[in-house]
Amino acid sequence: MAAIASQVHETTSTPAWTIYRHRLPVRIMHWINVVCMTVLLGSGLQIFNAHPHLYWGEQSTFGHAAFEIGAVRGSDGQYHGVTRIGLHTLATDGVLGVSKGMDGQPQRRAFPSWATLPGPQNLALGRKWHFTFAWIFVINGTLYLLWAFASRHFSRDLAPTKSDWRGFFRSIVDHALLRHPHGEAATRYNVLQKLAYLAVIFVLVPGIVLMGLAMSPQFDTVLGGVVEAVGGRQSARTIHFILAMSLLAFVAIHVFELLVAGVFNHLRSMITGWYAVPGGRDEGAAKEDHP
Repeated sequence: MAAIASQVHETTSTPAWTIYRHRLPVRIMHWINVVCMTVLLGSGLQIFNAHPHLYWGEQSTFGHAAFEIGAVRGSDGQYHGVTRIGLHTLATDGVLGVSKGMDGQPQRRAFPSWATLPGPQNLALGRKWHFTFAWIFVINGTLYLLWAFASRHFSRDLAPTKSDWRGFFRSIVDHALLRHPHGEAATRYNVLQKLAYLAVIFVLVPGIVLMGLAMSPQFDTVLGGVVEAVGGRQSARTIHFILAMSLLAFVAIHVFELLVAGVFNHLRSMITGWYAVPGGRDEGAAKEDHP
């Protein structure tokens, strides 16, 4: 999520074209987000492991979970991991429900020990890590919003244009076939990227934060209406989990796209700001990008 600046490096002896793509504030906030989201995911899974069940409503009725990760004893006398979603049961042994612990032996755990922070099993410390980094994440996100509005990042780089909407289905096909833009088209976000970033910024992240606060009884006087609107505190916990998994899916797709589109080039641009445009400058392209 970064603005595309107008600085361009060109030479007459090579078709290479580099632009200053990511400004310093965005690069700093991006890497803070990477650290925060990593810790929040690991510590969140550790908290979930303490009670790996999700409910809808105000109360947690153990016999009527909407979602749960657990273990059942098989005919061989051993426990096997299962995941239940409504009335459907999936075998997830070895990954969810039962997985190898740090000692290499099978353990009954919702999520495996390698995915939880700050260790295999420490609920109290996991909660402290989660809440601490949640506030860092919120502060960093607030600073990003202030910077983005002040620099016109949203209106200039992320607001879909009429041309974007006309190419909507073409963009879907290109992504499905792993076709990536070259030349001048690679200097700006396509419509799917814009919509994905806007959804993360204005839907997923605010929803995760709001539902996280709604789970705390201390916020009843402020968010009591929100808790009632979503159906209860357990519903807020379920929505928090769903939105967090949706954000994880976005990150997974984001990382996959970086790998197939040129991981070194994209990493360099997020560290130094400079991005080498695939395919060089198009014939007839403007000499400068939009400011």
